[in-house]
Amino acid sequence: MNSTEAKGNWSQQKGRLKQQFAVLTDNDLLYDKGKKEEMFGKLQIILGKTKEELHNIIDKL
Repeated sequence: MNSTEAKGNWSQQKGRLKQQFAVLTDNDLLYDKGKKEEMFGKLQIILGKTKEELHNIIDKL
């Protein structure tokens, strides 16, 4: 998978996450290369979920 495909896939997942969790904004779901852990940390705080729970939610999208 190239970076364009990954970005498209993340865009779809981001939309689904925003539908599932209305409190999330585009800034909360901003995925920068090398800052994945930072994004997951922010999501853990906002949603009150563990990293494992977040991974499971995203995997199911």
